[in-house]
Amino acid sequence: MIRVVLVDDQMLVRSGIRGLLDLTADIRVVAEAANGDEAVGVIAQAQADVLLLDVRMPLCSGIELLRRQQGLLPPTILLTTFDDDEALFDGMRAGARGFLLKDISLERLAEGIRSVAAGATLFRPGLTERTRAAYEQAGGTRIPAEGGARLTARETEILALMAAGLNNSEIGAALGPSEGTIKNHVSNILAKLAVRDRVRAVLRGLELGYI
Repeated sequence: MIRVVLVDDQMLVRSGIRGLLDLTADIRVVAEAANGDEAVGVIAQAQADVLLLDVRMPLCSGIELLRRQQGLLPPTILLTTFDDDEALFDGMRAGARGFLLKDISLERLAEGIRSVAAGATLFRPGLTERTRAAYEQAGGTRIPAEGGARLTARETEILALMAAGLNNSEIGAALGPSEGTIKNHVSNILAKLAVRDRVRAVLRGLELGYI
């Protein structure tokens, strides 16, 4: 069973998401909170596998909670009412593992929770160009790839697919190599970019100009 903590300031939203997830066989909401401040204690007690976190809440927003508790939260999916590139970018930088709109289907929500619980990231296909634009608008300085860590052509291709949210199995299906081979490539990418996870690899890849 995948244990989920749900944090949203709207009771009806929490009730709706919990009700939907109750329809699945393998996902349950085990605790709820109405804002980021309240969530800290709830999360500590819940032993959750995934955190569903509203982007905008009173007292402490979802992104602010991520920033304050970096490294201490379960794998986190940000939820929002709007398709907000700025929130997506800020969430990635704060360590979110995924980003979903609140009006998605049960099937997509459940699939996203399962993916993040299994260690994948969950960002929309086509994210790369929009995130790059947001990065530059926010004042990020892109470093030419030849001046930074050197990825091979295949590693660069895999990094782009990571930016679109594909997991190792999906990347293998797209490119041909086995999942184990892709896993080795991903490990090499993390090592060369000197980062510890896939989200930071994508951000570093943007900084270095690989994607």
